[in-house]
Amino acid sequence: MRRYLLSLLMLATASAIFSQKVFKGTSTYNSDVVCHIDGGKVYKGTSPYSSDILARFDGTSLYRGNSSYSSDVVMTWRDGKIYRGRSPYQSDVLATWRDGKMYSGTSSYQTDIIFTYKDNKVYLKNEPYQSSVLLNTSSRVHPIILFMLLYAAP
Repeated sequence: MRRYLLSLLMLATASAIFSQKVFKGTSTYNSDVVCHIDGGKVYKGTSPYSSDILARFDGTSLYRGNSSYSSDVVMTWRDGKIYRGRSPYQSDVLATWRDGKMYSGTSSYQTDIIFTYKDNKVYLKNEPYQSSVLLNTSSRVHPIILFMLLYAAP
């Protein structure tokens, strides 16, 4: 019985440690959690319920809700670019990730920076000021999830 309880406690602790949280602005309060990511699933706020899954990311495709159907692919990550749906076409590139910055479309111009992700903080455009922090993460979060949260919530 003790082993069972110890195992259960370790499992609960491990899932709490490995769950990534995304907070509003510079906050680190649980009441300001926008979402948390656990096992590739993006949950609304701190909810543990499958009905509150916003999206699922498998490393290349971002799916609507908890789906794994190809028809529910919202965005695809390929070679540092985010494509609309499952499209392979350059004309469907929504954003490009380069050196910690997300650029609009296929651009690499400073004026086309959408956000910067540095030290687990998401800054508006290329502004490294505390007042420009849009989101704050407990650990490194994949850029496609940040893009979805800021600009293309399913």
